[in-house]
Amino acid sequence: MERITLLCTDGSELAIEALRASLPLLAPADRTVVVTVESPVAADTTTGNGFHATTRADLDAQVETSGDALARDHLIATVEALGLADVELMAVVGEPGPAICDLAEQLPASVVVIGTSGRSGLRRAVMGSTSDHVIRYAPSPVLVQGVGDD
Repeated sequence: MERITLLCTDGSELAIEALRASLPLLAPADRTVVVTVESPVAADTTTGNGFHATTRADLDAQVETSGDALARDHLIATVEALGLADVELMAVVGEPGPAICDLAEQLPASVVVIGTSGRSGLRRAVMGSTSDHVIRYAPSPVLVQGVGDD
C-alpha cells in the first residue's frame, strides 16, 4: 500500500515551524503532498490570470492550483524553508478543514500533518479551528504539531 503524507500549510512561520518539528516523527512516504487552502472567490471579482512570472520554474511547474498567486507563494515558501525535495504541491479551494479532509480522502492520505495556532478558551470555542475539524473528520491519522514557548 502506498504511503502518502499530506503536509498542510498556510505559509506562515508558525505552520512552517510546526511542519519542521513534525518531519522527524514521520515514517518515510512514497508520496509527500504539500497543500494550502485558498478561499473561494466569486469569478466576477477576480481579474488577471492569477500567476505572475517567477524564476522558480521547477517549483512552479509542480503546483496544481486554481491559479491563486498567494497560494503558490505559500507552497513554495514552505517547501524552500523545509528543504523538501520530490514533493507534490497542491492548492485546493474551500473552507480549510473540510477541504483538507476531502483531499485526504481523495489521495488517500496515510497521515495528515497540520500545525495548531495555539488559540484557546472562548476564541477557540467561538471560532473553532482548522486542526480541530481535521482531527474530527479526517479519514486518516492526524499529527497536530504546536510550536512556541514551552
